[in-house]
Amino acid sequence: MADLDCCPPIAGSVLDEGDAVELAGVLKALADPVRVRLLSVIANAGEACACDFPELLGKSQPTISHHLSILTKAGVIEREQRGKWAWFWVNKTRLTDVCKALAIPDDCC
Repeated sequence: MADLDCCPPIAGSVLDEGDAVELAGVLKALADPVRVRLLSVIANAGEACACDFPELLGKSQPTISHHLSILTKAGVIEREQRGKWAWFWVNKTRLTDVCKALAIPDDCC
């Protein structure tokens, strides 16, 4: 028989399956170095034009577009067409939700 005193009760909220699936989708979108770099550039600039990314990251425009599309579909960034170019900014609400969902108590580690 297991010693019930060894495991503290689960405190706080635990993600339900739907929220976990959604969170995993966001984390999957962030699980690529090019996308992490894009997010970093956009976050530091406040907003950024897609025209600047190929030179900054040393990647082709089609590659950049592919990665921006994934980040946009995951809701991590938002997009607005301004003439020929698309402009992007961070969806702060979405990233705040991710941070809250991943909150790990200090006493856990």
